[in-house]
Amino acid sequence: MKLSILGARVIDPSSGMDQVTDIHVEACKIVAIGAAPAGFVAVDTIDAQGLVAAPGLVDLNVALREPGYSRKGSIISETRAAAAGGVTSLCCPPKTKPVLDTSAVAELILDRAREAGNAKVFPIGALSKGLDGEQLAELVALRDAGCVAFGNGLESFRNTRTLCRALEYAATFDLTVIFNSQDHDLAEGGLAHEGPTASFLGLPGIPETAETVALARDLLLVEQSGVRAHFSQLTSARGVALIAQAQARGLPVTADVALYQLILTDEALIDFSSLYHVQPPLRTRADRDGLREAVKSGVISAISSHHQPHERDAKLAPFGATEPGISSVELLLPLAMTLVEDGLLDLPTLLARLSAGPAEALRLPAGKLAVGGAADIVLFDPATSTVAGETWLSKGENCPFIGHSLPGVVRYTLVDGRISHQA
Repeated sequence: MKLSILGARVIDPSSGMDQVTDIHVEACKIVAIGAAPAGFVAVDTIDAQGLVAAPGLVDLNVALREPGYSRKGSIISETRAAAAGGVTSLCCPPKTKPVLDTSAVAELILDRAREAGNAKVFPIGALSKGLDGEQLAELVALRDAGCVAFGNGLESFRNTRTLCRALEYAATFDLTVIFNSQDHDLAEGGLAHEGPTASFLGLPGIPETAETVALARDLLLVEQSGVRAHFSQLTSARGVALIAQAQARGLPVTADVALYQLILTDEALIDFSSLYHVQPPLRTRADRDGLREAVKSGVISAISSHHQPHERDAKLAPFGATEPGISSVELLLPLAMTLVEDGLLDLPTLLARLSAGPAEALRLPAGKLAVGGAADIVLFDPATSTVAGETWLSKGENCPFIGHSLPGVVRYTLVDGRISHQA
């Protein structure tokens, strides 16, 4: 199909383009930006005057809940929600049932994602068998099956020697390892950031050192092994400082932050709403400001949703008995636009953190608009507001932002030149 997108403000962070022009698409690819190629006659057109055209967003952590957790979500429902949030490429974590530690599970996820066709899915393989932190998973076989990186989530390696050997093995094959740095012993039993809010509410705390102690260890192991590393879900200003120091020393490390950590603080827990129960926990206003500055400077190069959909019952128990996580991929672009509205980032920088930055962190073939490249494009209206939850595609309604008016509306999401979402 030949498609022309006419009169959009085209922003491509990877090339620095920011101008009002046209985009022409044929056979899944962008064939021209600007004037149409000779002999090109569009079958369909999109009048994009007043809209921004940008690379489709790249989300590094979207729990699809399939296989194994069908009450919480499915590949069809959560990729549809992702497309509604402007996402064309996403990574799914290995915590499925069975765990994503075999080629068969990876191939199942990829087959179902292709059938759904809503977004491109890049699986993250388990670093250890069963995520138990004892035996190394078959990393090369998982890579060959389509896994783009490997991690253990918040399930820690109890034996540091085993972790070190796993990193050395991954480095041998130039594989990327994703760290969710949280010390198991310091965090065990905790529900909220250890501080005045947790004390006032009587909730067991997770200290900042649960992140920084584990992060310091992990960075030293990265330096020793030479592995390419990505640090996910940073929550503290001191943690960001450790990443900045490592990058300054030339270590091959990148980092992301959950979008909700840039918006919320532990003060949101004051009414015991389980919608704000997340792991790692929301931290202080000073930590949030530190994370925001790191996003602005580029120390944190990726903003992700860390989307975790849950069935309604999972959030109805008393706070401590509820399951952690927020369903938010459906609102990724409008929520992120609040950072522009607040004056923290300009629009091209925000789009860089949502597209080129995450794609480069995991070496994904995504995150840019280029002639000859895949026509993965988001078209959004920055001047109109989204009422969160007015339409809802994710199975998980565990979202504290429902009912809020947020800046920006995703009008079209295109995957390989095909419209996968239209408002």
